[in-house]
Amino acid sequence: MKAFDQPYVVETPFIYDYSLEQLQDWMKEQDEPTFRAGQLFDWLYVKRVSSFEEMSNLPKPLRDKLTSSFQFITLSEITRFESKDGTVKFLFGLHDNHAIETVIMRHNYGNSVCVTTQVGCRIGCTFCASTLGGLKRNLTSGEIVAQVVKAQQMLDPEDQRVSSIVIMGSGEPFENYEATMAFLRLMIHPKGLNIGQRHITVSTSGIVPSMYKFTDENTQINLAISIHAPNDELRSKLMPVNRRYRFQEVIDACRNYIAKTGRRITFEYALIGGTNDRPEHAQELAEVLQGMLCHVNLIPVNHVPERKYVRTPREDIFEFQRILEKNGINATIRREQGHDIAAACGQLRAKHMELT
Repeated sequence: MKAFDQPYVVETPFIYDYSLEQLQDWMKEQDEPTFRAGQLFDWLYVKRVSSFEEMSNLPKPLRDKLTSSFQFITLSEITRFESKDGTVKFLFGLHDNHAIETVIMRHNYGNSVCVTTQVGCRIGCTFCASTLGGLKRNLTSGEIVAQVVKAQQMLDPEDQRVSSIVIMGSGEPFENYEATMAFLRLMIHPKGLNIGQRHITVSTSGIVPSMYKFTDENTQINLAISIHAPNDELRSKLMPVNRRYRFQEVIDACRNYIAKTGRRITFEYALIGGTNDRPEHAQELAEVLQGMLCHVNLIPVNHVPERKYVRTPREDIFEFQRILEKNGINATIRREQGHDIAAACGQLRAKHMELT
């Protein structure tokens, strides 16, 4: 097992790393009644306080014990930008001086939070800013959880809530599988933030073993696959991970997911001018996906200064969509948000790294 496939461990654990059941076990170990774990959980996820000291119905000796046993603050806000369309992008500092990004996107149906699962990324997609500088480390489940809690705290004064989550920020969640799943279980817990499973989407570049594992989790959480090409040769040029897990292996894992869960799968396809956006690419993609319960999300590529790709002209985007739909493949064009604040994955962190 490679070092980056292993969980990241800190000397003093983050309180958000712990499930309710783990907190109950901890209380038992401390000779505290287990109902205290429920009170603690309520302070964390319902009242959303910022310190153990604020947990007024916990005895002072227990609060002191919690303070010495856990780190409470996992993220510090370095900066935030707000777009004209209401999108908010945070750059958060971690305890070891790394930085990550989290985005709140406002829709007419609610507020969505895009979370990050790794510091950087090693997948190496040639059109993405997240991979610049490579992968530094995995996040703990608590560091992922804290992103949603911070977003919810920002929304609390507006009496609004986080209604959906997309795991589409920096990093590959299925290379940080256990932490990602622990995060998901905390998000859907009925005594916590209680976010509906069907309002959560996890996106992967096609880590095939983890795709099979996720299929067997038997959840209602949505699965999205970044493919960005209709064949092996082109996908390997755009996504080096394709040399490890070939395109057909990814498609086979997708078919297995659909067959076992009965759920629709989303394919994310970033359109890059003159590279993967020609009518013949659309036709080939339609043939690959024929008969699958799926949806294609077409994404006009974001300009990254360090890359030389250009955006697909608007009329070509619509033509690509038309060809897919003519072949019976449902396809939509992603609505762009936060374009004026560098809201695409990795862009803000990349700027921060240049300055530090």
